[in-house]
Amino acid sequence: MFPVFCSLLSIEAVAALVESQYQLEITSCQFWHRGNSDVYLLETDHLSYIFKIYHHHLRSRQDIGFELQLLTYLKDDNIPVSSPIYTTKGDDHLEIEAPEGLRYGSLFLRAPGTVALGDLNPQQSYILGAALARLHHSGASFQSSFSRPPLDLESILESSTLEITPYLCKEQQAELISTHHDLLNQISNFPKEAPYWTVCWGDPHSGNVHFTVDQSPTLFDFDQCGYGYRLFDIAKFWQVSLQSGLSSSIRSALLSGYQSQHLLSDLELSSLNYFTRIAHIWSWSISLSVAKCYDGCRLDSSFFTRRLQHLKRIASSELYPKL
Repeated sequence: MFPVFCSLLSIEAVAALVESQYQLEITSCQFWHRGNSDVYLLETDHLSYIFKIYHHHLRSRQDIGFELQLLTYLKDDNIPVSSPIYTTKGDDHLEIEAPEGLRYGSLFLRAPGTVALGDLNPQQSYILGAALARLHHSGASFQSSFSRPPLDLESILESSTLEITPYLCKEQQAELISTHHDLLNQISNFPKEAPYWTVCWGDPHSGNVHFTVDQSPTLFDFDQCGYGYRLFDIAKFWQVSLQSGLSSSIRSALLSGYQSQHLLSDLELSSLNYFTRIAHIWSWSISLSVAKCYDGCRLDSSFFTRRLQHLKRIASSELYPKL
């Protein structure tokens, strides 16, 4: 058999697998999205489900076990997340023998509601911020029987810079490496202890939360979760909102919602600039990795120039809260 890097599993086979293992009568199955995992949308007569199949090359059994345990824990603690559904045998996942190797799949109810129309409004951003604060507070007590690499900013910055620099010209390389060293210096003494350090979502933004008509949220896509700084979750939201051009009122509302539940320290607020730039470099590295795997035609000079220019823009202190 010719070697396979990342297979695309048949919708008919996925539907049959879910039917047999969860005792559901599937009426339709669609391949929904490819990202850090493959996502299938399945329908029954009454409910919609998401079947998430993790990539063999990206996530280990330990990584996946940690994520699924975390989601179950948070759901049990009344945090509004989409949690895994158990098979008839009582498992939170299935093993799938794919051509490239073992892959894992997990079933979820589709989050009620929809992604915010046009993006978040201030009320929704406030609600999301409050939910994120509650998640961090709850996650401080979470313990897993699985191990997963933490969202260690020094490691993230190092690996991301190494991923990006070979594609840059010498001048751009020097610029990125200089920023890298400056950011490392700025975060070097940040305390790795509660309440600063807890379990994090890893990818909080408007595309990973559904709101119902009464503005009740459900958070999903914890593929990048792990122990880390709570500020990094806020910085991830900041980074995505700056990249997508959301108004400052949306970012301010998220911060207000968060602090309605738990106050951030002056150290955290004054460090948001540094954490946001690290989040941008990490996101850049992830986009590069995905493009290398599936979409190499995107990797022209503008792919790198635009992101380097944006990194400079988001260094402005005007984009961050004043103490």
